[in-house]
Amino acid sequence: MTAPSDRLDTLTSWRADWTRLRVAVLGLGATGFSVADTLAELGADVLVVAESAPEEYARLVPVIGARLDESPLDVVPASLADFAPEVVVASPGFPPAHPIIEWVRGQGIALWGDIELAWRLRDKVVRDDGSPADWVFVTGTNGKTTTTRLAATMLVEGGLRAAPCGNIGVPILDAIRDPAGFDVLVVELSSHQLWYLGLDDGPGAPVPHSAVCLNLADDHLAWHGSAEAYRDAKAVVYRHARVACVYNKADAQTMRMVEEADVTEGARAVGFDLGVPGPSELGVVDGILADRAFVENRRTSAAELATVEELRGRGLAMPHVVANILAAAALARAAGVEPAAVRRALQSFELDPHRMQLVAESGGVAWIDDSKATNPHAAIASLTAFPRAVWILGGLFKGIDIAHIVRERGGEVTAAIAIGVDRDPVRAAFARHAPHVPLYEVDDAQTEDVMARAVELAARAVGAGGVVLLAPAAASFDQFASYGERGDRFQEAVRERIERGSTDDSGGASPEAV
Repeated sequence: MTAPSDRLDTLTSWRADWTRLRVAVLGLGATGFSVADTLAELGADVLVVAESAPEEYARLVPVIGARLDESPLDVVPASLADFAPEVVVASPGFPPAHPIIEWVRGQGIALWGDIELAWRLRDKVVRDDGSPADWVFVTGTNGKTTTTRLAATMLVEGGLRAAPCGNIGVPILDAIRDPAGFDVLVVELSSHQLWYLGLDDGPGAPVPHSAVCLNLADDHLAWHGSAEAYRDAKAVVYRHARVACVYNKADAQTMRMVEEADVTEGARAVGFDLGVPGPSELGVVDGILADRAFVENRRTSAAELATVEELRGRGLAMPHVVANILAAAALARAAGVEPAAVRRALQSFELDPHRMQLVAESGGVAWIDDSKATNPHAAIASLTAFPRAVWILGGLFKGIDIAHIVRERGGEVTAAIAIGVDRDPVRAAFARHAPHVPLYEVDDAQTEDVMARAVELAARAVGAGGVVLLAPAAASFDQFASYGERGDRFQEAVRERIERGSTDDSGGASPEAV
């Protein structure tokens, strides 16, 4: 009989024999269902274990030929233990300290994420030459989605069949099964997915064409257990990269990741930042985005990709967005995309909703929705772009210290409005580091009232020519289903106030809870 580990080593192709392999799938969101659906199609014996499951997915599990057990997951369900899985594929929401993950590892059962499974199955649809699509990896504390979308847009403009997938919302297993096929998949990776990917460096370990870690700041520490563990997970993005390891010159930690990475022989380190680029770097010279990495003579020449003035006309000139553009351009150029195609891509690119989105300008006030700024590092980028704004912040800080952002940027804002359940840290940070800034609070209002009250306070505090900036620096789950709903509520409240024609009254509020 073939030992389970030996069999797993052979499962590196869609055409391998996956039949009757006992696989337990943890979680039944979009990722979990894509895993179960894929494995069922391959003939594996699939048990899905989830604490709760959306009705649309729960109804489909038996249809695809899998089984579902909805049970509390604070202990190992009997169904899982009795199933004796050969492999467990966990959705990225399960942290390392989860009791089921600890049980799986203690039992010596193979533990995969969806990315490893997809890499093993990447040859389902191949290119004309018979090879599967190249993969490009994107991670970082902030800017992942924007950079992933930018890179995919540049690749398509350069004539390649490319698509963004992974943590961006399209499960990678759906992407590899798309019958149209792709030349390149641009895979956004969360630190959670990378932690799972780092568990095994065997046959299932991906070999990306190129990779980037955009930046690193404390985030998801409760999930990972420490800042060091979070950093180590992010560093997995560069493992085995074979063409380009793109790093942020302004973030020394990303450079160290590249220096320490076990890459494929011949992979190049390519730096980017907003300064003048040296050889093998991308940067900005006299308002021109310049590439000195992918040109014939990078010591004496550079390729022009775009100008800051052009980006300003597209609403893309904020410093952190320019940095994302340079990172994406490095990935696209590494894949052979010409500078002219990079420029064309930027002429049509739109930022994601809730990322530095101008909601309205009325009564001399600009209302900016950056609800996607779910951690302090992202909020600092927002405040750098709009330093004199009325700042709406707060929510769930996930164990992150808010004090340093107030120390760095809080003293510049016109006023601050605290929302969410974690208002005590905000209050303490402003009292210590920016006591001169008026601090308003929205008390524990219902979800439908939070943003209406915050917008009312902001309208009173802002002056003509001012900016109101929603950049929470916190997760949204205390009062909203997602950062998207939080941003939508903000936008609705802004528009309702403008429709009432009352955006020009200002300065009438005192810093107290409402």
